[in-house]
Amino acid sequence: MYPIAALLFNPACGDAGCLPFIVAIMTSNVSRGAVSALKPFAISLAVASLFPAASTFAAEAAEAEAVVLTAGRQVQAAKDVLADNVVITADEIAKSGASSLTDLLQKQRGIEVTRNGGPGTTSSVFIRGTSNAQNVVLVDGVRIGSSTTGGATWSTIPLSQIERIEIVYGPLSSLYGADAIGGVVQVFTKKGGSAITPTASIGAGSYGLRKVEAGISGAADKNLSFALNAAHEEADGFSASTPAAGPFTYNPDKDGYKLDSVSGRLAYEWSKGQELGLNLLQSRLKAQFDAGPAYDDRTEQRLETIAVYSQNKLADNWTLKAQYAQSEDKSFTDASYGKSQINTEQDIFNLQNDITIGKDVLQLLYENRQEKVATTTAALNGKRTTDSWAASYVLKRGASLASASVRYDDSSVYGSNTTGSIAYGYRINDAFRVNASYGTSFRAPTYNELYYPGFGIASNKPEKGKNAEVGIYYELGDTQLSAVYYQNKLTDLLVNVSVCPVEQATHPFGCAYNVAKATLSGLTIGGSTKFGDLSLRGSLDIQDPKDDTTGLQLVRRSKQHGNVAAEYTIAKAKVGVEATFSDRRFDDAANKKVLGGYSLLNLYATYDIAPSWSVIGRWNNVLNKDYQLARNYNSMGSNLYVGLNYGFK
Repeated sequence: MYPIAALLFNPACGDAGCLPFIVAIMTSNVSRGAVSALKPFAISLAVASLFPAASTFAAEAAEAEAVVLTAGRQVQAAKDVLADNVVITADEIAKSGASSLTDLLQKQRGIEVTRNGGPGTTSSVFIRGTSNAQNVVLVDGVRIGSSTTGGATWSTIPLSQIERIEIVYGPLSSLYGADAIGGVVQVFTKKGGSAITPTASIGAGSYGLRKVEAGISGAADKNLSFALNAAHEEADGFSASTPAAGPFTYNPDKDGYKLDSVSGRLAYEWSKGQELGLNLLQSRLKAQFDAGPAYDDRTEQRLETIAVYSQNKLADNWTLKAQYAQSEDKSFTDASYGKSQINTEQDIFNLQNDITIGKDVLQLLYENRQEKVATTTAALNGKRTTDSWAASYVLKRGASLASASVRYDDSSVYGSNTTGSIAYGYRINDAFRVNASYGTSFRAPTYNELYYPGFGIASNKPEKGKNAEVGIYYELGDTQLSAVYYQNKLTDLLVNVSVCPVEQATHPFGCAYNVAKATLSGLTIGGSTKFGDLSLRGSLDIQDPKDDTTGLQLVRRSKQHGNVAAEYTIAKAKVGVEATFSDRRFDDAANKKVLGGYSLLNLYATYDIAPSWSVIGRWNNVLNKDYQLARNYNSMGSNLYVGLNYGFK
């Protein structure tokens, strides 16, 4: 295989760069187990990748310039952000017609998803090969997730309440603390502009899908702004499991869901540069799943976040933000194996100082986070507190960009951890920039891994990560390019072993134990461009998520996956085609149970029927591919969705 770095920086490739050659080289070595459609899609991507994608969106402060908030816990111009990132805009969300947030994330580079059935069932999101528990998820700056199982409960995050999404790749523990090994996903709920604006939407689709949402936002006066949105969606669904799941799991009944949600924002600027605010999100999911042949297994899950904040400009170059937030992840299950309740509450207080020094920014942070767990398993109940101090510095000097950050987390349960990150970027010219970075990270053991009877070990340590990456970015007009190579070394991984090396008397059937190592390496490419009324975008991930202890592929991670799409504007209409593809995966650590590769084709169209009124139609999985994201669990076949929108951008 050719050295990637040599190709990336080879001037002989001309103005277009060497990306098409890299794609051709890498795809020529696709394993024989890859899906048959992978190479044709990769060829299409190689063409599209001459014009690759970095996402942009209208900035809150200035619509003319794209900004990213999550990468540095501060507003940064997108062209100055050193961390690899993707932003999903309100327009992309509106026309996606996606059934859930995980469906939308599946179309993004660097991301794979799994799900035990249709929308509403248990879902996981893998970023650059990391597990669901090795990523941080924020809602309007508030951390969410379960302290017992680890990671976010994705099915409870309502897509209908989201205005934009930022995905930042790579280790961010030095900014966000525990669990930010693979990256951070932050969703921003809907907000309003200066004029009072009502919005409404209604839609229906296959599997008995029905959606309705409404909202109002704007400003009561020049100092007070607000937004309030509510939504309901439900579907009859289909059987979550297949007959191959076996007689003790398979149930041919339909597994549907109902999701109700509300979000709100309130901000009051009582003096110039002095603001008080409130953000909230609440959702309730009632869903069916399969866990027994003759029982209607059900779960009710709730997600609640609320945050109050004060943002104060103490001097021309000094802004202080204080925030108190609370998030709750609640789950009640009524299944054939019994009833259970699992609740996580997080109380978070932080103080963040942003101090401008010329063109540079110094950030100082203090955070206190308390996690409380209450379940029907008494041994899991308890709380832990983490106090954190962090500092970061973002520097701009001519063609050079640099950042450095360090964070110290002190937990009442698993001890102290220090993480750091350093990054450097250089602008070759107005269009090209190269980046290099190195960062460390860690994941805190969950309550299950620490305390679950017969499984957890109270002395388990955090997992550790060391990530290095190099990237090249190109942006000129409507054409953007990104190609990033990364390598993330993980140690002290917590895995479920059948023979427990410690505490065997109380763990005769195995335990969770720090025993494994893994290397997550890969090349991720994204691109977009426009030719008049035609827009193209594409992404390709070529990765090697490997368990270093066994030399085998990590569970449910592929070697190649990607997306390509084209959209054409005709007067008031837009028509588009999308394709998502993935190589085979394995559903077990021994790599014996194969999940076949798949490719999906989607079509969509939008039409502006009047000012503020539009219709959308989508046909997903046009070829009715039968595929699985988790072994013995069904995914949606060919399905349609039609919606009518009022007032949306």
